[in-house]
Amino acid sequence: MKPTLLVLAAGMGSRYGGLKQLDKLGPGGETIMDYSVYDALRAGFGKVVFIIRKSFEKEFRDIFVNKLQGKIAVELVFQELENLPAGFTVPEGREKPWGTGHAILAAKNTVTTPFAVINADDFYGAEAYESMYSFLTSDVKANIYAMCGYQLGNTLSDFGTVSRGICKLDEHKNLVEINECTSIGKTDGAIYYSLNNEKFPLLANDIVSMNFWGFHTSLFNYLDEKFQAFLQAQGTQLKSEFYIPMVVDELMKEGKVKTRVLESAAKWFGITYQEDRPITVQKLQELVAEKKYPAKLW
Repeated sequence: MKPTLLVLAAGMGSRYGGLKQLDKLGPGGETIMDYSVYDALRAGFGKVVFIIRKSFEKEFRDIFVNKLQGKIAVELVFQELENLPAGFTVPEGREKPWGTGHAILAAKNTVTTPFAVINADDFYGAEAYESMYSFLTSDVKANIYAMCGYQLGNTLSDFGTVSRGICKLDEHKNLVEINECTSIGKTDGAIYYSLNNEKFPLLANDIVSMNFWGFHTSLFNYLDEKFQAFLQAQGTQLKSEFYIPMVVDELMKEGKVKTRVLESAAKWFGITYQEDRPITVQKLQELVAEKKYPAKLW
């Protein structure tokens, strides 16, 4: 069976100031998600599942889903705060989604094949989808996952800090450790991350996670278990998040899975901040001019 593409599109876009998932950036009015689905489709993926919030379902269908009919199988899954295991409730005052691990878990009953996970607002490059398709159709196992790794210097915004999973690899290109750094930025050309008002240096060629993962469906059982443990420990906090890199890191340290790193030299781009938008529009126009994409995808 062909692998599935799972698109995380339920984020609130607080730093961007709106639903960046639906922002029209390509010369034909395409969103970044359009390019992601286009790349996945031509790589060989057979289905796309979008994780969204119920509150913008109609807008999402009108702008995005309808144009994919007849091109690839499409399903929508809703990530809502109230989607919790028995015995847990949403703390009063919480508005922030529970995080990427919770978003993936929402698709448990929809995804039945090996699958890739991506962010809705990140442009990963066609080669990354080809590498991931190859992994998901030949190498994935219940205890073997994969991650597309990017060089940190190719993934930063000029307009503010970003969150990245800093990766440590072994000599066989397996992921050994991943540390989620939530405030990475640049000062005078130097890269750093901030923690408790202190700055720590990073290198431009450090390998980072951009949330492009390849999983066996075995992940869902692990997510069930880990999410309940997360809620017990942090479920009363208003801004705690259940990040997928943290789950993978725990599973590796417990000896339950290995994660291969599919390294990419591509320059990531996306729209974390409104100021990123003109640059993203320009880069998409350049890719069209280079004949890597048609002027109108669909």
